[in-house]
Amino acid sequence: MYGDKVRVVWKHFPLDFHPDAPLAALAGAAAYEQGRFWEFHDKIFGNQPKIQRDFLLQYAREVGLDMKRFQDALNTARGKAAIDADKNEGKALGVTGTPAFFVNGRFLSGAQPFDAFAQAINAELARLNLPVPAAAGAPPPAAAPPPAAGRAPAATPAPGGRN
Repeated sequence: MYGDKVRVVWKHFPLDFHPDAPLAALAGAAAYEQGRFWEFHDKIFGNQPKIQRDFLLQYAREVGLDMKRFQDALNTARGKAAIDADKNEGKALGVTGTPAFFVNGRFLSGAQPFDAFAQAINAELARLNLPVPAAAGAPPPAAAPPPAAGRAPAATPAPGGRN
């Protein structure tokens, strides 16, 4: 519906009280290194709470990761610095749990219905004088200007992984 008007950025935010979250975040970073973050992400989120090491290794095999590289990334905690940076950024922005989302700086906390995202995205499109898709609940503007290059608003789910 929004096409290139929305950019999704995924950030890591492993919850401190969740014993499996740090390793799952490292596994996501390892999958990202191999260009398979989203496939791996879908496996993890489709199989909660089965995210202990053995399951993560199984998911890595299922999405076709190079297992030696994947295990090396887990064993050396290669992605930890990026994960820590994401988590610190989230904390600085007021994130205390997941899921947490930002739409051009507007914070949406917790699981939200699509309408909450559509309302936030539509408001940003209107603020930027960009057309709001008719399917998004607003009538098409009469003569909206074309989008300025590089000015598409970003719907930014934070934290969790990298895009």
